[in-house]
Amino acid sequence: MTVSFCLFVLEKQIAMQKTLLAIALAAASTAWAQQPTEKPEGFLCCNMRSAGGWISDINYEVEGERIIPLGTLLKVTGYGFHRAHVLIDGKKHSIGNDYSRSLPLNVFIQRYVIPTNPQEKLAQFPPHIQTAIRNSKVTKGMTREQVIMSVGYPVASENPTLDANLWRFWLGSFSEYRVRFDANGLVDRIDADIDIEHKVIQP
Repeated sequence: MTVSFCLFVLEKQIAMQKTLLAIALAAASTAWAQQPTEKPEGFLCCNMRSAGGWISDINYEVEGERIIPLGTLLKVTGYGFHRAHVLIDGKKHSIGNDYSRSLPLNVFIQRYVIPTNPQEKLAQFPPHIQTAIRNSKVTKGMTREQVIMSVGYPVASENPTLDANLWRFWLGSFSEYRVRFDANGLVDRIDADIDIEHKVIQP
């Protein structure tokens, strides 16, 4: 293999790396240019876990977390890459669109920051439904709205439509649970591994 050929191959590799870098920078620039301009304030739609100020749409259970209850006041202060920066109780948090990136960021954040306090609706639900929601669990007879209030939205990557009769959730990377709805839109079955049943199902 001649020196000139080696140089030729090296030049091609460098050119390819430059092209890939340009594509990545262009994609990042486009995503940044599409950041929302609205900065809504309102109430948290649903019980969401926060770990070190990070709130992910997957709502994993993680060590050191705290659950921020539905109805908590919050204000969007700005946006980053697939995230919205918010103030909750005067403290900085970020809501990350980790698994629902088919949704534009403005549509995504409208799920979580809502104009009316869901605690008002919660107070009108039957006692056993209220208990399940306050415990961040799912129970039979819940509506889709009540499930969301309790455990958050199912991520769009695995649940492209909220009209589906099956919603998939995860408590951890290998801890999936499934919520099934009947023809009337009420929960009629919850499938979960035995080791997490007590964490996600309200008897």
